[in-house]
Formats: sequence, C-alpha cells, structure tokens
Amino acid sequence: MNATYKVKVNKDFEYTIDQEEVSKTDIIQTSDSKFHLLDKNKSYHSEIIQSDFNNKKYSIKVNSNTYEVDIADSLDMMIAEMGFSVGASKQVNSIKSPMPGLIIDIQVAVGQTVEEEDYLLVLEAMKMENIITSPRAGTIKSIEVAKGDAVDKGKLLIEFE
Repeated sequence: MNATYKVKVNKDFEYTIDQEEVSKTDIIQTSDSKFHLLDKNKSYHSEIIQSDFNNKKYSIKVNSNTYEVDIADSLDMMIAEMGFSVGASKQVNSIKSPMPGLIIDIQVAVGQTVEEEDYLLVLEAMKMENIITSPRAGTIKSIEVAKGDAVDKGKLLIEFE
C-alpha cells in the first residue's frame, strides 16, 4: 500500500506527497538533525530546528529560510474527512445526532452536572441502541429532544453551559 501524506507549509501552502515520491528523494542525513538534499540539480541544506513528533509539527530551516511544517498521514486525513479532529472533543458545547434515529431514553436533566463519559441519552438507529456519552465535564444547558422523538442526522440534542 502506498502511503499518502498531506504536508502544510507555513499554514499557507499544501502539498500531497506519496511514499513513492519520498523514497525517490535524494537526501543524506549529515547529523542528528541536519540533512543534505538534491532536487532538480539544486542543492539544499536543511535542519530540523524544532519537532513535535506527537502532533506532527516541525520547524525546518532550508538553506537560510525557516518553515513551519505540519504533516498529516492517511489516518489524520480520514479523521478530518469524517469531521473529527484530535482534541476537539474537549471543546464541545453541543451534541448533535450522529445519525437518524429515535430517542428512547434521556438520562440527564437541565442544570445537571456531568463528567466526561457519563451517559446522556440513548438513540436507537438501525435496530441498535447507541448510548451517547458526554465528551467533557460540564453542566447541561438545554435538552432539545424528548423521549420518543424521531431525529435526523445533525439534529441538536443537548447543549452545555
């Protein structure tokens, strides 16, 4: 399988690079953080100045210019395509229905304080009961559905204060 990467440079320029292109690159590591690169008969000296491996963010100096580089692999791209992002669940102020279905139980009330992963409600969809849990600790501001309501995908269910 040929891995694909989305590379964003200085938050302005975006490139898609696959594993085959990476393997064809003429690059030599000259020290722990320095590299020498040949591309189209041009020589480039590069150095990784700062790296955040877990978040795939790097500060790279090429010749005398410094660039901020973000790298997304196929999993990162799939997560973004599905509308999710790493760490975003902690900022959630509302919960919307992930699919059409029927509200069969509501386990919280307005004003109630909940913790992350507490059960909020049960949504029946495709003959399966889906328990919707709290993405963060907080207080329930409003409940926009009632037991027995049919909901469409994207319908607002619960808001947090």
